Amino acid sequence: MLAVLVLGLPAAAAPFAAYVMDARTGQPIYKQNSDTRLHPASLTKMMTLYMAFTAIESGQVRLDSKFTISSNAAAEPPSKLGLRAGQKIELRYLIRAAAIKSANDAATAIGEGIAGSEEAFAQRMTQMARALGMNNTQFRNANGLTQDGHFSTAHDMSELGRHLFYDFPQYYNLFSRRSADAGIAKVASTNRRFLDAYQGADGIKTGYTRAAGFNLTASAQRGNKRLIASVFGGTSTAHRNQVMAELLDSSFTRIPDRVREVRPARPRLVAQAAPTRRAKVEPTPAATRPEPQRLVLQASPPPSTRPTAAASTLVAARPTMNLTEALQKATAGASAQGTVLASSQRPKARPGSRNQAIEQAVANAVALDEAPAASPSASLAQPVLAASKRPVRSPRRSASTADVISAAPAAAPAPVQQASAEDMLLDSSRAPKPRSETVILAAMGEGDRTPTEELEVVRRPADSGRNWGIALGMYKSKVEAEHRLVSMALQDGSIFGGARRDVANTNRGFEPRFGNLTKSVAQLACDRLHSRSQECTVIAN
Repeated sequence: MLAVLVLGLPAAAAPFAAYVMDARTGQPIYKQNSDTRLHPASLTKMMTLYMAFTAIESGQVRLDSKFTISSNAAAEPPSKLGLRAGQKIELRYLIRAAAIKSANDAATAIGEGIAGSEEAFAQRMTQMARALGMNNTQFRNANGLTQDGHFSTAHDMSELGRHLFYDFPQYYNLFSRRSADAGIAKVASTNRRFLDAYQGADGIKTGYTRAAGFNLTASAQRGNKRLIASVFGGTSTAHRNQVMAELLDSSFTRIPDRVREVRPARPRLVAQAAPTRRAKVEPTPAATRPEPQRLVLQASPPPSTRPTAAASTLVAARPTMNLTEALQKATAGASAQGTVLASSQRPKARPGSRNQAIEQAVANAVALDEAPAASPSASLAQPVLAASKRPVRSPRRSASTADVISAAPAAAPAPVQQASAEDMLLDSSRAPKPRSETVILAAMGEGDRTPTEELEVVRRPADSGRNWGIALGMYKSKVEAEHRLVSMALQDGSIFGGARRDVANTNRGFEPRFGNLTKSVAQLACDRLHSRSQECTVIAN
């Protein structure tokens, strides 16, 4: 039946081509002249919109970015939105006009606003086509008006429609709208007849020029099945829609109800974003010059002293002799070098001789004290008796040079004369000053001075009740209503992420609803949808 339909077509003004694919897998269902290079007409705007969505996703532009209309864009022939040269308009309105009304001036303005010129934008479109696998496509403009070297195929446009559906589901609902607010005017869809006539149709784009004929890339869903098809060279809008309906009806019966979904790979080539400015680092002499006053040692090794002969003798004697013998040898060595023994530890008395030693010491002291003052022994006994207190033990466990050797006469070496007990006690030395933690940074250049965007603070009254919801209008089929709910959930996940979704079967049709919302959230969601010219009603659950 399908072959008879195609062969029985009246003579067309342009060559005829058709292609149908299973959108879930990308496998072809029907092909006729599908790789013949033909004029795509306004199907070109599918790629223009794909490039705009890519630029938004990469952060190059935003939906509220205002584009200035050039005289070239304002002079484009119909279909057009009616833009004026020098006018500024938000990107969201240009997208709606290009997708729904197929406005040529809006498409040109999108290309010039993103790439700087329509020629540069056309080159990016062709590069993106290669990245998507559209090997028989080449673009010369953003709107699809007939131009040498501007061509595509039924297969390539179907592939592009599949990427629009899978790569940008948050924007795909644009292609199913019957009308929209385009900023300066309300526009109607050029595809509304097919959307209203064919069950399950939800897009995508129409196109017409005298050289191309009547073209259409369409997508439709029935149950778990989804098809994407393209028709080139129709003789009229009605004839094109009829052929598309026959192709879809025949193809739906030839594909399984359930199949493993194979999503298309995202292209590696993306829209070029604005170059990123890096901070310039140019160190100055003041920043790199060291500051000695800030350099503080955190720790240092203990000072080392040159051991004297007496100390060496004492240390060497420790393993093999007792303290008394070591002192005797140290004293003998020190006397040879001019060092005088100042004091020593009192040796332990033998058992039984303690009283005799004390009596003898007292007798000697009395005898010396009674001796004449000129006696040499008296001059020596007086200071000895005055300083006869028991010496204090050193705080260190082992004997040190300071405990054994005192200051030498003038002829003694300087280090021995200046050494003191306080200097030699390392355990009581002062803690070093902490190291400076000052961090010196290199001087930065001008860098990126992009102004920070101001945040808009929205205050809403608190409302803890979640017995409110929103209704999104009436649809002819339950599939359309469910698709509407999924599209809204993907587009505004912050609002509808935790909402309950259901489809109400009423006498007027199927009504998609979101529930489990607070009143303030439901009102906010409806306000957003109203700003996009979408139907919405706040309801109480």
